[in-house]
Amino acid sequence: MTKVGLFGIGLDTYWDQFDGLLENLLGYQKRIKEKIEGFEVEVIDAGMADNPVKAREAASLLHSNDVEIVFLFISTYALSSTVLPVAQKVKVPMIILNLQPVPQLDYEAFNSLRDRGKMTGVWLEHCQACSLPEIASVFNRSGIGYDFVTGYLEDPEAWREIEAWTEAARVAGIMRENRLGVLGHYYGGMLDVYTDLTKQSASFGNHIELVEMCELNRHRKETTEEEVSQKIDEFNRTFEVVPECEEEEIERAARTSVALDKLIENHHLGSLAYYYEGESGNEYENIVTSVIAGNTILTGKNIPIAGECEVKNAQAMKIMAEFGCGGSFSEFYMMDFKDDIVMLGHDGPAHPAIAEGPVKLVPLPIYHGKPGKGLSIQMTVKHGPITLLSVVEDPEGVFLLVAEGESVPGPVLQIGNTNSRYRFSIGAKEFMNRWSEQGPSHHCAIGIGHITHKLEKLGKVLNLEVVKIC
Repeated sequence: MTKVGLFGIGLDTYWDQFDGLLENLLGYQKRIKEKIEGFEVEVIDAGMADNPVKAREAASLLHSNDVEIVFLFISTYALSSTVLPVAQKVKVPMIILNLQPVPQLDYEAFNSLRDRGKMTGVWLEHCQACSLPEIASVFNRSGIGYDFVTGYLEDPEAWREIEAWTEAARVAGIMRENRLGVLGHYYGGMLDVYTDLTKQSASFGNHIELVEMCELNRHRKETTEEEVSQKIDEFNRTFEVVPECEEEEIERAARTSVALDKLIENHHLGSLAYYYEGESGNEYENIVTSVIAGNTILTGKNIPIAGECEVKNAQAMKIMAEFGCGGSFSEFYMMDFKDDIVMLGHDGPAHPAIAEGPVKLVPLPIYHGKPGKGLSIQMTVKHGPITLLSVVEDPEGVFLLVAEGESVPGPVLQIGNTNSRYRFSIGAKEFMNRWSEQGPSHHCAIGIGHITHKLEKLGKVLNLEVVKIC
């Protein structure tokens, strides 16, 4: 499980002055820990750092557990000297929880206490906001990254933010552990697709494994008839196989799909970018013209496959998949100026889990811009909110480019490709201009739902800039 840190801060001077204050504050911290654990992460609770000595102890505990992020609970006013040592040692994003026990103090009950000592103790139980500027000031001056979640203990909006942070931490951990395979070579001349593999590993922390076509070919030759039959059954469960698909083509795609599964398993890959041509009629051409069905099956299992050796988009698809919103391989098809929409699609692979209606397996007499013929995927992305994500490489490094829009009903191109219509709040013209001027490749990953707020948090965890178009 992903590990996240938690520690509270307070001021030890208060504990002897106000009976029950520490116990109440620790109770709130326990409640926070329990709710965060409900998001299926392991919480490393470093307790209450109420003086600099305890702060260093908390720092050592969190550092030794290699947490992805740290939630800092301001339980009451606390000195910034109890915070800085933790942030300096742990060196991960600090999420400052400015959570009051209640949304509004019962002023009448409070003022009826009449004992100013007791009243001060109750006030200190609710003065989380007091330390917020102090901590931010110290972090700003120390160059430490942080973010706020402000609200009250049972605030649904605050807890949606906290959950999004745990998701971002989980996805960041997955990206670091991911093994991305590269099979074949780039599509010749697509300069936008070419990438610096070192920059990709440096940005996401993942391992990039170079795999060989000859190994895939060997797996294909070793495939048994029983394995092919089982794979065809899987095709029929996953796709609507149209009658025009020839039995020979289905068997060819199934054999390649079995081989792909073995390649993925042997190298423990969590994603793959591929492309190959070779001379006409060679064995490898037989493979690359029959991969789309198998690649779509794998993409549907959150092992995204990006064509044309688009490594950057394999990264984007993996991010979207691990956030649970799909991540289909797409490129811009055309614009409809009358309906003010942009059309995106590709000849595969797709993510079957985000389809509107059936995912069809159809024959293509020719792959545009590629050799041979074979089977392809025809589907439309589910109507409703969507997010586009592109991993962009520029002279300064790597950043995430995102846009939110809607997948809308209407006519699409029935050409044996994934194909959908998208509307954006800034209009089709402005969207295309703003998106393109950021310099992405012509591919992007499409997922369902609006998740920019999660991607922005992921960017902070990975120390990557996130640019939102709309």
